[in-house]
Amino acid sequence: MPKMSSTYAGQLRTQAQHDPSGNQLVTDAPLDNNGRGEAFSPTDLVATALGSCMMTMMGIVAQRENIDLAGTTWRTVKQMAASPRRIQQIDLEFNFPPLALSDEQRQKLERTARTCPVALSLHPDVVQQVTFHW
Repeated sequence: MPKMSSTYAGQLRTQAQHDPSGNQLVTDAPLDNNGRGEAFSPTDLVATALGSCMMTMMGIVAQRENIDLAGTTWRTVKQMAASPRRIQQIDLEFNFPPLALSDEQRQKLERTARTCPVALSLHPDVVQQVTFHW
């Protein structure tokens, strides 16, 4: 089971390490919440994780069906609510390279994305607005 180690560096900055790989990341509080905004905020990571999880799950299905999704890009926009301060909505827009897919294949990939583990772990009050451009 993967483990992570984290340290509070002060000035609203954290450092985390993925122990099995040694990869590291830094978070900062955002400018609108007393931070420097020099790195992903913790809520940015949640929004980013949603897109990455969706893409990873679509990649698993695509690989199994010999569909090449390399070059797919997506944009993530996170909207915050003020009171209580929380993620209110995550907008994701996926842009796929030219692919010859059937409607059934597209629907399967979209369904897979919408039911990824991160999507299913987020509170139901967090709106997940996802657009797929085939």
